[in-house]
This record gives sequence, structure tokens and C-alpha cells, in this order.
Amino acid sequence: MTVKLDTTRLQALAAERSQEFASASPFPFTVIDDFLPAEDAERVLEEFDEAAAGWNHYHHYNEKKLALTDIRQMGAHTQQVFHALEAREFVDFVETLTGIEGLISDPDLDGAGMHKIQRGGFLNVHTDFLSHTLNRHWSRQINLLIYFNKNWEAEWNGNLELWDPEMKNCVESVEPVFNRAVIFNTCATSYHGHPAPLTCPPGVSRKSLALYYFCDEGETQALTSTHYRGTPDDPLHKKALVVLDRWGVRAYSFLKRYSGLKDGMVSRILKRF
Repeated sequence: MTVKLDTTRLQALAAERSQEFASASPFPFTVIDDFLPAEDAERVLEEFDEAAAGWNHYHHYNEKKLALTDIRQMGAHTQQVFHALEAREFVDFVETLTGIEGLISDPDLDGAGMHKIQRGGFLNVHTDFLSHTLNRHWSRQINLLIYFNKNWEAEWNGNLELWDPEMKNCVESVEPVFNRAVIFNTCATSYHGHPAPLTCPPGVSRKSLALYYFCDEGETQALTSTHYRGTPDDPLHKKALVVLDRWGVRAYSFLKRYSGLKDGMVSRILKRF
């Protein structure tokens, strides 16, 4: 079954939201509810629960999550959703919304894919890597996150926090509710995350799809890895460990670009700890 997005609705939303997106604080973003056709969102949720193999374990000081980045190991309908979100018609919507021309979708899903965070999991506040690991001319421009969490309770934590450039205040907090999309600029000051460990019941997880959109700059882009930051309330020892782990992530990104190191290989090591 081929997934067909309502491109007429999306283009209307893009035109309606473009100014709001550009002027949003703390950086350009927008939130769109009922993003996917309802049946498609339900099917993706079913396939989250069915996917048993291929999950990479990203477990280190600054994050604890699972990610499935190999589209071949995803459910058939989830694959179709990714294809629809990578298609030229959808990329046109993203360009209209953001005002960024020449966007490219990423069939390699570098760092993207299906993300699942279980009880105790978290993602410290950070800015994302700003260049594609393998396609060295590509600069990362836009993040798209779509959530698949029904009956999510606020006390479980998990809201997407958007922080100001100085990392002094959380400006926006977005609940990760079912079929809600968040689209935002990826830049050196787009600090975001959900640093409080989840307190959801065992067997419940925070689920999302992540896609990133790039521009081909025609020349090699500097390798800029994920940049984690401590929050103002963090004790000094935690801030120090955040920085130390950040250097480890930077070294890993270097090896991934220049040695061909794969996420799956590192995952097999990390999940033992």
C-alpha cells in the first residue's frame, strides 16, 4: 500500500505557517497536529511494537535511546511513510514552510529513523551534527520529528524542550503526543532535548520518527558533531561529564566519517554496559 500524503493541505499549511516559522522563538520551528493521515499513523504505531530486530543502542552519558536506522528492517508501512516523507512533493512543502531552497532528503537516514526511548531513557539538551557524515558536501538544515505516543502522561517527562541560544531558559516545551509533528531549523544554536529521564511504566516507550533535510553546498563541510550542554540547574560534576562525553561523541563522528565505522558496531558494544 502506497502512502499518499495530503499535499494540498500541507502546502496550505506551509503558506499559512511560513512567517510564524521564521519568527518563532527560540529558533524557527512549528508544531503540526494530525500530521499523517490517521490510518497511516496507526499503522506506524503498530509496526513500532512489532519491530524486534535491528535496534541500535545509543547508551552513553548524554543519551539513552534505541534507534532503527536501517529502513529494510522496518515494517512495510513504515517504509512507505519514510518514502513519502522523502519524496519531492513533500520536500517542496518543507521548502515552502522554511523558506530554504534546494533541500535534499536523506535515504541513508544518517542519525534518523525510528526512535524509541524506554523508562529511564533521556536525551540531554544539544544541537545536532551540522553536516552529513558520509555525504560530505551536505549541510544539515531541517529536522522533522513525528510522535506516536497515545495517552502520554505529562508526569512521565518526555516533552521536547527548546532552549535559548545562551542555554539559560527553556523557551518552549512540546508534548510528544500521537501524530504531532515538530519541524525546526538545525543550526549551531537550536538547543533541544528531553533531559529528564522518563518515568513511564515498564513496557511503555516514547516513540518518534525522525527525518533530516540537507543542502548540497558543493564543497566539503566541516564535521560538526552533536553538541550537548548541561542545563543551568545541573550540578558541576554533571556539566563536566556532559562535556567529557561530548568529546567522545566528537571522536566517534570523526571515525564514522573517515573510517567507515558503523552505528551497529558501536551499538553492540554500548548495549553491554
